[in-house]
This record gives sequence, C-alpha cells and structure tokens, in this order.
Amino acid sequence: MLKIEGIKLPVGCGEDALSERVRKLLRLRNAGDLLSLTLLRRSIDAREGVQWVCAAAAEVKGEAAVLRRCRDKRVSRWTPPEPYAPPAPMPPAALRPIVVGAGPAGLFAALILARAGQRPILLERGRPVEQRQRDVEAFFRTGRLDPRSNVQFGEGGAGAFSDGKLNTGTKDVRHRFILEELAACGAPRDILVDAKPHVGTDYLHIALRNLRRQLIALGTDVRFQHRLTDIRIEDGAVAAVTVEGPQGTEILACRHLILAPGHSARDTFEMLLARAVPMEPKAFAVGVRIEQRQRDIDAAQYKEYAGTPGLPASTYKLSCHLPGGRAAFSFCVCPGGEVVAAASEEGRVVTNGMSEFARDRENINGALLVSVTPEDFGGDGPLAGVAFQRRLEEAAYDAGGRDYHAPAQRVEDFLAGRASQGPGSVAPSYRPGVRWCDLHDCLPPFVSETIAQALPILGKKLPGYDAPDAVMTAVESRSSSPVRIPRGENGQSPIRGLYPCGEGAGYAGGILSAAADGCRMAEQVCLAIAREG
Repeated sequence: MLKIEGIKLPVGCGEDALSERVRKLLRLRNAGDLLSLTLLRRSIDAREGVQWVCAAAAEVKGEAAVLRRCRDKRVSRWTPPEPYAPPAPMPPAALRPIVVGAGPAGLFAALILARAGQRPILLERGRPVEQRQRDVEAFFRTGRLDPRSNVQFGEGGAGAFSDGKLNTGTKDVRHRFILEELAACGAPRDILVDAKPHVGTDYLHIALRNLRRQLIALGTDVRFQHRLTDIRIEDGAVAAVTVEGPQGTEILACRHLILAPGHSARDTFEMLLARAVPMEPKAFAVGVRIEQRQRDIDAAQYKEYAGTPGLPASTYKLSCHLPGGRAAFSFCVCPGGEVVAAASEEGRVVTNGMSEFARDRENINGALLVSVTPEDFGGDGPLAGVAFQRRLEEAAYDAGGRDYHAPAQRVEDFLAGRASQGPGSVAPSYRPGVRWCDLHDCLPPFVSETIAQALPILGKKLPGYDAPDAVMTAVESRSSSPVRIPRGENGQSPIRGLYPCGEGAGYAGGILSAAADGCRMAEQVCLAIAREG
C-alpha cells in the first residue's frame, strides 16, 4: 500500500477530486489501476489561498513499478499501524470493579472492563444525558442551579457541554480506537480524518446514549444519581465504598476502584484528604471567555475566501509569554458557539464554551487564560487550588448580581479600566445573562494585568481578536484539575486498589486524553485481576 501526503484540493470538492488527484500524482495509466483509496487525514491550509491538505492510502496495481515511476517525495510505502488491542475476555473477579464518574475517562474504563468480562459497576452522581439536558437548559433559562445535574456533573462529564474537541498533542494507539468507538456510537465520521476533530454537543449526546446502551448490554451496572461519599481503607488497601443514591446510603465491597471524578468533584477531593489519600496541588489556568463575531474572525483567517461554500468556521490557537514570566493563551475555542453557565456549586459563577457540530451560531468564543501555580494560590495543602478557584467564582457571582448572571466587559473598556455600559456589535451569548461591569474588580490583579498585556499582542497575531467591542465574560476557572492524585506505574495510588484516573486526577487535558487514560487504568485493573487468579 502507498501513502500520499500533501494532497491539495479546493474547498467544496468531492471524493472524485481526491481520486483524480491521486491518480495524477501516481501517474496511473488507467482508472482501474487504483484499486482502493482511503482518506487518512485532512486539514485546512489558509496560508496561501484556502484549500484542503490531505493524506491518503492507496492500493494500486503494480505497486513497485508505480513507486519507481512517480518519483514524488510525497509518496511512500505504507503499512497501516497496529490497532489497539484491549485486554481479552477473562473470568470475572470475585468482586466487581467499581468505576466512579461517567465522564470520558470513566466511560471508556468501564467499556474496556466490560469487554474483558468484568461487569463493572459505574457510579455517576449526575443524571443521564437526556435528563441532564433538561436540567442544564432550565438553569440557562431561569438561573436555578441543580448542584447534582449541571454542565459539570452528569453522563459525559464536563465535555458533554463543550465543542467536543478530540485533538490532542500526544500520540497514543488508544486514540484511534476511541475515535472509532465514538463514530460507531453516532459521532460524525469526520472525526476519523479531520486533523482537528470535533463532535459537537448535539452529536456527543447521541454518542453518549449509544455508549451507555452498549455498556449495559455488556453487563455493566450503570447507576446514575449515585455519589461516592467515602472509601474504607484497610491495611493500606481499598476495602469498600460508601455511596449515596436515591434509595439512601449503600456500602459496596470493593478491591479495584477506578476513580475518575472530573475536575469539579471538590467534595470527593475533600473526602480523599480526610482519608489521607496522597494528593498534591497542581498548576492550572484561569481567566475569561472572550467572544468575537465569527464572520470577523473568518475574514481575518480566510481573507477573501471567507464565506466559500464548504469552508468550515475558522478557529484559532494563540499564546504569548510576557516579560514578567507569565503566559497567556487561548483554550477550548468554540467556533460558532456560545458561552455557557458552568457552575456546579451554589453562590459561584463559572463560564465555559460549547458549540454544536455545525458551528453555525453568530459568535466564536474561547477561553483567554493565565497560568497559575501553587505559589499563586494563597494557601497551603493539597486543596489550596480549589480554595483559589472558589474565591474567583464567588467574586464573579457577586459582580454578576448574585443570580448567576456573569460579569462582562468590552475589551476597549477593560483596557481603559472603566466599567462597560452595554454591548457593541458583539452580543454576549451567555445565559442566564450578563451584568456589565469592570472585570478588574473580580479578577486577581496578576490575572487582569496579564490579560491586559496579552490582548494587544494576540490581536497582532489575529486581527480582530482584541476588537474594541469583543466581549469578555468571567470567570473561566475550571480549565483543568487543581489537584493531582499520585499513582505508580501500575496505575495505583499508594492506597492499593485505588486507580486515580482522567482529568480530575490530574492525568488528562481533554476528552480524548481522558478517555485514553480510562482505557489505560482499565488495562491495569485487568492485569491485577489476572494476577489474583
């Protein structure tokens, strides 16, 4: 098989154009010489014009002769990579393994265990995605928060109300497996070829429902509205867990506990601290959500090609390092999306971003974040970062009017140090709504100063990013977990049988990496069960 890279195609073309281009590059004499063609990867290149750049795998007649004849550095022999091999089915353990958290880490941990014949118990404090959608929409509409079912808690975790981005900076054989599983569950098949794949909130919810059905069919005991409240540790090992559910409190014997709580399970972190489970504070980032009109960013990115049929909504990735040593950067950019109310605790305002697969709403939004370290937290102990987050969220709640409206400010007013009085051409998308103010009043000085320094620099990199009436909404405080739960090479905490997992435990930074870590911890549990006999 041959691999052809750097195939340039016009936006809006179909599969026939790819085939024609490949035949030309390979100098195939007859159309029938191209036996099969598989698109491997595609991305948009807007540096000179706007076009797709693709990689493809081709099966051809007379491969050796074709390779000699074409003499193109873009063409090479190719062997498909070995697929991920999950643990094989094995006799079930005496005690069913327990997975806590139905975010991407917990779901894929449960899937691997279930396919290995282990019939895991999956505990999730929130509700199924169908009910969760209704709860979240009610919060957006009325400002009445349900602390157990919101943007952070429930089936799918925080990623279920996001853009559903699946790109990652690491390579892992598990990534392709995860993408294929999501596509099989109803996610757009574009995720299998796009260089920056995204599912979109709407398709994520479809995939979650289908993945749940698969888990149940494989013998998984999926329990929603079941919150882990305690872990019993005996002789340095997990012995049981205490769970609160609709029918009351239950104690479940347990020897293998995959803990994938998500980055917002603060009560879980507090319980672990009380049980002397080793934890440590971790650096993360805080800041604001910034919104511009999508068409303005498209014009800056695509120039005269903006609006070309078939051209996806543009996105961006920006960063800068400032003289004082601070860094500011974009994160979780949601083209054609909206800023969402992501609070999970009463009396605290949190923002995040979300977009559907079509990315067709008026605004683009992204987090504008400043790196923070344990030295910035203003306290000691493993949960100092949690306390830092809470102070920011409480300040945003106060500035927003104490009814879950979020404080907001136009960029020109933020840079001038004056409160905004209302929007310009950019209408804020956050619901329940915003209160116009001066964000300097609710952000730590080092955060607001860093953002003020960064905005003009980032605006030079992407014209329009720092537009005078671009809207900033506070506070973005849940970029990643403020805590890491240490684990060894066997995946276990110093507490034997406890497998910290995913973003909440400090080992992932997005849907794909979290799901991969869930697979990794399930593999370790299977190895442990096999050793036990």
